[in-house]
Amino acid sequence: QVQLVESGGGLVQPGGSLRLSCTASRNVFSTDPMGWYRQAPGKQRELVADITSTGRTNYADSVKGRFTISRVSAGNTVYLQMNSLKEEDTAVYYCHAHRHYYNVDYWGQGTQVTVSS
Repeated sequence: QVQLVESGGGLVQPGGSLRLSCTASRNVFSTDPMGWYRQAPGKQRELVADITSTGRTNYADSVKGRFTISRVSAGNTVYLQMNSLKEEDTAVYYCHAHRHYYNVDYWGQGTQVTVSS
């Protein structure tokens, strides 16, 4: 299957920034939505942001104004720019894509983001 690989996680202080990157092993999502989810310890996985094939975006209320999702229209990469990070943003962040034609979900392996002073 197509693989999604995330990178860019790490340890930052509150107020800092990180940029996550997700790259698909094959460029097959040009007409499909892609997004980022996160799962904090003891909590359920939640949608952080997603972006359609036409560039329309959606954000969780908790990250609006701080995070920005983007994608390369003719490429196989989606980004998540995270600014003004808070301790509550600490989680494993997962890249996600859904191929509508095949009704298949793809998930990255996850990248750890830790926000701590």
